[in-house]
Amino acid sequence: MRASRAVAVKIEELLTAEINQPARYLGNELGAVRKPWDGASVRWVLTYPEVYEVGASNLGHIILYNILNALPRQLCDRAYLPAPDLAAKLRSSPRAALTTKTPLFAVESRRSLTEFDILGFSLSYELGATNILEMLDLAGIPLTWKERATNAQNGGDLPLIFAGGQTATSNPEPYADFFDFIALGDGEELLPEIGLILAEGKTNNLSREALLLDLAQIPGVYVPQFYDMAADGSVHPNRPQVPEKILRRVATPIPAYSIGLVPYVETVHDRLTVEIRRGCTRGCRFCQPGMLTRPARDVEPQQVVEAIEEGMKATGHSEFSLLSLSCSDYLALPAVGMEIKNRLKDKNISLSLPSQRVDRFDDNIADILGGTRQSGLTFAPEAGTQRMRDIVNKGLTNEELLRGVKTAVDRGWDKIKLYFMIGLPGETDFDVLGIAETVRWLQRECRLNGRRPLNFNLTISNFTPKPHTPFQWHSVSTAEFSRKQKLLKGEFKAMRNIKVNYTDVRISAMEDFVGRGDRRLGAVVRRAWELGAGMDAWWENLDTAYKAWTRAIDESGLTWKYRQVESGEWNLFEKEEEKEEGRRKREEGRRKKEEGREDKQDFPTSSPLPLSPSPTLPLSPSPLLPLFLDRPLPWDHLDTGIDKNWLKLDLLHALEAATVPDCSFEGCSRCGVCGTDFGHNVVVDALPIPDFAGEFVPNTERKQRFRVWFGKVGDMALVGHLDLLRLFDRVVRRADLPISFTGGFHPNPRISVANALPLGVTSTGEIADFELTESIDLEIFRAKLAAALPENIPIYKVESIDLKAPSASQLLEAAEYAITVAATGLLTENGESDQDNSTAVSVADTANWEAWVKAIAETEAFWRVHTTKSGKTRDVNLRDRLHKLELVQQSEGTAVLRYTGSCRSDGNLLKPEHLVFMLEQVSQQEIQLLQVQRSQLILGYG
Repeated sequence: MRASRAVAVKIEELLTAEINQPARYLGNELGAVRKPWDGASVRWVLTYPEVYEVGASNLGHIILYNILNALPRQLCDRAYLPAPDLAAKLRSSPRAALTTKTPLFAVESRRSLTEFDILGFSLSYELGATNILEMLDLAGIPLTWKERATNAQNGGDLPLIFAGGQTATSNPEPYADFFDFIALGDGEELLPEIGLILAEGKTNNLSREALLLDLAQIPGVYVPQFYDMAADGSVHPNRPQVPEKILRRVATPIPAYSIGLVPYVETVHDRLTVEIRRGCTRGCRFCQPGMLTRPARDVEPQQVVEAIEEGMKATGHSEFSLLSLSCSDYLALPAVGMEIKNRLKDKNISLSLPSQRVDRFDDNIADILGGTRQSGLTFAPEAGTQRMRDIVNKGLTNEELLRGVKTAVDRGWDKIKLYFMIGLPGETDFDVLGIAETVRWLQRECRLNGRRPLNFNLTISNFTPKPHTPFQWHSVSTAEFSRKQKLLKGEFKAMRNIKVNYTDVRISAMEDFVGRGDRRLGAVVRRAWELGAGMDAWWENLDTAYKAWTRAIDESGLTWKYRQVESGEWNLFEKEEEKEEGRRKREEGRRKKEEGREDKQDFPTSSPLPLSPSPTLPLSPSPLLPLFLDRPLPWDHLDTGIDKNWLKLDLLHALEAATVPDCSFEGCSRCGVCGTDFGHNVVVDALPIPDFAGEFVPNTERKQRFRVWFGKVGDMALVGHLDLLRLFDRVVRRADLPISFTGGFHPNPRISVANALPLGVTSTGEIADFELTESIDLEIFRAKLAAALPENIPIYKVESIDLKAPSASQLLEAAEYAITVAATGLLTENGESDQDNSTAVSVADTANWEAWVKAIAETEAFWRVHTTKSGKTRDVNLRDRLHKLELVQQSEGTAVLRYTGSCRSDGNLLKPEHLVFMLEQVSQQEIQLLQVQRSQLILGYG
């Protein structure tokens, strides 16, 4: 294992002006933990293979980060997938003199990932492994465990690489080449056990292989190199010391570990999130999370209430979310939600819930969701007909659907989001069109104010079969998906107040291909990354990802397998009449081909290979069905607790459209989970609902105003203006200051920053006004505010200002800047200049800052074309905006200048870039702006 030799990466040389959202990479959030490097026996990096805005708001990421850092002598840092601009810069050099790339770094210690003992990746999406390979490559770490083992044999010292998350737990085989081990299931107890083994291994100086062999003894740790794949795709141990089946770990949620990490940039889930229930026993036959998180475990209501109350005070968030696969199945939800809402009544707090059961949505849940900032409402009927909902075991009737939506309309919602799927097993065109008919029916029955139709935002997903579900033996062709999407588009075309989003069919086929694949797909994953696949879930990358994946499949020699998946490899539900229809279509296609008018398809259907499963299994079970279902699967060596025979039986229930009850509230379904290894369902009964204390009423009283002079120094200069405003909102909440609110539907705190500071600019002279609902002592206000602010936003002065006085932004007249500039050579012809309108000045060939400053002072006009936000242009004399300019110091072509210029809210500004323009005009040299600091804002009190 590694020695303590790490050196921090100089990120100030990376996070320059061309990098978008540089605050992503600072690791300076509220709640970030910085433990002494040399005091740690094991150093972790938890890496989320997505951009920061996605990763930093992932609850599992936050919980495990907090748990590991709570352990003695264990240090945990974080890393995220850099955006393309920073990735390109890492691969080049931040300094011209360097010839080697800068390695990817952890955000808090700013040390290369190679300096840590262990790197853990969250793998929660089938195509997300390409992002992991991108991060490993940026870190300079070999991509496969074999390459890293060879490196270790040659004296190298690289961290262990592992993956966890739903996809890793479901079927790690397509990714087995890349990881030293896989963590299966919940990590709250598993990761600390791994840390103990690592610490002991370092103490005993164990080899890499010996350490992995020790780790393989921990339940929940799967080490792929100790297992081999057989010809049929099944996986078996290659040594006696490891178990034949690897157990999925189960842990009880601990809400207290959800608190922490308040980013300064806006994230996709910019709120406090607390888990109220882990696991779901509804038994939806398509739902992998519902199968892989059993048994259901409710969190004690008091723990939830205390975590939310403490978390909102500690973080300053204005919104919180209660998280579960099915929040409505947490019977204490109405009581818990109302208790929290009452306790935080005066804080302008809102609650959001993820997709919930429409059959459980009632007035009690509507009460806790209402408020001044009513959150969106999402339901997932999944299918458009009762028959299809029974096939997938949704447990939802049309009456329950209508009652839930009507309740939402009656309680003030005018737009609802609905999730549906197409391509579900047994689906007919009637079922597909039933989606449109269901929406049409809901609009007809649920009119707003008795007249206007309800607005719906629909997401139509393509069913993708998942391992460990009853539907793992089924798939649908992309041609069928496209045809069914076309059917729905025709129906929705004539409907109003509907917005419909469709999942791209190409990505669905690749998810299916990878998600149910075996170890042979490792080469496909690697080649897809080499060809440019990455961030495949982002719509702007779909075309590139599609081309990369399909070419990688072609080059791998597995095209036949992909063609089977793409054309509907397994179809358990095709009826005899559908067989005849298929034969008719094939005959028609043959005739068209002979006549030269065949339809063009992205993927022509190939003939099935010998021994491939029949694509035309009857709706009723046939004698061949048990043989088909008994085939080995690449994930059979994983013990998730679900009995494979139960999955087969539940599939047969689906064939008959028979439903199975939810075992948390009705009889046991005998799925096999409950027992010693996985525990049992833990369900908290419904509690009495507290009386409603009333909605938040924004206090708009204005009894006191403080004007605060503050700085923005160090890495806080890389936090943008809008993020600064959000930061102040959270700061006054954490400081418990009686801030006044604006009125209206979206009340905001009365905090006014005098002028937006450009990104990357430091300042020691910013001004903000705070208006309060009650009078407090100035020093108490200052102390509370300073205690809640980051250390790089210092407070210099606080004054009490008359409430009737103009705001700082209204009084703003000028700003003083100190800028560092460099002369880099003669100004080129295409350099920014305006010789016709500028006064020509003769200067020396070398940098002569004194002469250039004097020339600017003596010049009457520097004209520049200014374009307004509306697109209009006008000529502006920049010299009129310059009040004062002086040379502070100079050396070898660089200089520090101090200037005072106009800075008014009407747009009359003299920016540092404007002064550079003047310097270039008088010097005829190209001037580079190296550093900017705003020294002070100058108010004009008249």
